[in-house]
Amino acid sequence: MAIVFVTSCSAKTPPGPQSPLLAAVDAAVKPLLDDYGVPGVAVGVIAGGRQYFFVYGYADESDSTKVTAETIFEIGSVSETFTATLAGYAQAMGRLSLNDHPGEYVPALRGSGVDAATLINLGTNTAGGLPAQIPDSVTDSTLISYFEDWTPTAEPGEQWQNSNPSIGLLGYLTGKAMKKNFADTATSDLLPKLGLRHTFYNVPEELDGNYAWGYDKDHQRVRVNPGVLDSETYGVKSTVGDMLDFVQANIDPGHLDPAVKEAVEATHTGYYQVGDMVQGLGWEQYPYPVSLDQLQAGTSTATITEPNPTTPAGPPSSSTFFDMTGTTNGFSSIAAFVPDQRIGLVMLSNKNFPTDAQVTAAHAIFDYLSTHGN
Repeated sequence: MAIVFVTSCSAKTPPGPQSPLLAAVDAAVKPLLDDYGVPGVAVGVIAGGRQYFFVYGYADESDSTKVTAETIFEIGSVSETFTATLAGYAQAMGRLSLNDHPGEYVPALRGSGVDAATLINLGTNTAGGLPAQIPDSVTDSTLISYFEDWTPTAEPGEQWQNSNPSIGLLGYLTGKAMKKNFADTATSDLLPKLGLRHTFYNVPEELDGNYAWGYDKDHQRVRVNPGVLDSETYGVKSTVGDMLDFVQANIDPGHLDPAVKEAVEATHTGYYQVGDMVQGLGWEQYPYPVSLDQLQAGTSTATITEPNPTTPAGPPSSSTFFDMTGTTNGFSSIAAFVPDQRIGLVMLSNKNFPTDAQVTAAHAIFDYLSTHGN
């Protein structure tokens, strides 16, 4: 049985055991625990002006520590939405322009292959063929040399290729523009302004007991290891409540500090069409309602491991579904929302399991919200 709680500016009564919302979330989540051996899941839902939270299972199976509202999960590539928001914030503060090129902030990159790309290209995986991962041979001290020597395989904007080096370089350059280390900049300048007090790049030692253990594909306990551009690409750890507050800020940024509001709105612009998906800064977008087949195609192995042709994005649809999925070796996550419907979802899990299954569960919950959520 899920533990359920709710926050609201009006009603304070959580959904009871016969709640259709609870039944919908149970139906979507419980198969993940049973079919994929997922130890624990935390789900947050925004519907009808309320935030609902559902927690299942264990943060650590070895001592039967249960998932709670305070459990901290690794969110993998969903971290890229924070990187994009920080870049938007730096632009709102006049520290950079997303139309600039990397050499503006790292002179060693002037005239290099990567310097042909704009910061928008870096943030949309369209820099010209940057690979999925930083090569193992690259270290912090050789990172800029790696980008200096990199040779594009396409013109900027011609193809989309899922790439940690791409969004990672955007974050690195944002830190340079802000005159700070990227993680320090995000921690001091962005997270507090978003009201996120339980979101970290490095979990404080005193909160280690709240940090879930992840489980890899062999069901061994793991946590993410530090790596080159880790903070910029997969390094955020957060609670379900903080992540749902972040989703709420994207649904309705009007209450935010003006520069942060501008930053959030900057991540909602769609730049490139890739199949049925439109790529913005961090967030992926689909016309809403979106089918399960469309979402699964956008996160399929064929899509995320191969170059994909792009076309410029057309005008935004009247209703847009925003989402991002993420994994580390021991965790899986998804965040999604539809602003005009004022519905949103976060699902955090401490097991690396197939993204198709994660997307299927999230889509099922959205199916319920689209007819009952307002």
